[in-house]
Amino acid sequence: MILRPPISTPLFSSSASDLYNRQILIILDISFTNASLFMILSILGSAGFLYMGARKQALVPNRFQSLVEMSYEFVANMVKENAGKGSQAYFPFIFTLFMFILFGNLLGMIPYSYTFTSQIAVTFTLAAIIFIGVTIIALFKHGLKFFTFFFPSGVPIGLAPLLIPIEIISYFIRPISLSVRLFANMLAGHTMMKVFAGLIIMMGSASGFLKVGAILPLMAVIGLTGLEFLVAALQAYVFSILTCMYLHDALHLH
Repeated sequence: MILRPPISTPLFSSSASDLYNRQILIILDISFTNASLFMILSILGSAGFLYMGARKQALVPNRFQSLVEMSYEFVANMVKENAGKGSQAYFPFIFTLFMFILFGNLLGMIPYSYTFTSQIAVTFTLAAIIFIGVTIIALFKHGLKFFTFFFPSGVPIGLAPLLIPIEIISYFIRPISLSVRLFANMLAGHTMMKVFAGLIIMMGSASGFLKVGAILPLMAVIGLTGLEFLVAALQAYVFSILTCMYLHDALHLH
């Protein structure tokens, strides 16, 4: 005789079920954050910029068309020179990546806005996508020959126990260094601006000599603002050119 539980008996207690549902909600957290909003704004901004420049292809280009053409040629030359032969197929991805990061950095310069590239979760996700992508490209293109990347030709076999671990570590450290470089540079610049802006308020609310001295941090903030615009463009370039170099390694190995 097989004993079966009554139909009314729940398989899980109510407390266990509530705990399980809460765990699912924690895992599937899809909150719309400041980073999400400004990533969408970056996409819309870059798309609008390209549309405004490309909608009227005049023989004598206007300002928007000139900027779009300069951006296109700049990234195209960067891909050609750094990723090597056969890399033009990946130009749309590199160009999209460059414009996305550039507009994200520039949006962060607007007062009361948010710089999503100063968040390590965002930059590491971008770096991880690039790292996984170039690894898949290398495996599909070269097969098992890809693993010779960790032991370059012409190196004495006796150095293999030392060289191979170093090459493997340096390869897997790429997404970390790529993400931290962008995150740290953007965060450090904005932090410095905030510190000097706080000094302006503190010294300006004082009296006497300190009130006059508030002009020094004001000049520092003006200088840092100009520098941050340069850093915003430079970091987009550095992130993109390193992506091209990783793509070159995937396509040509050595």
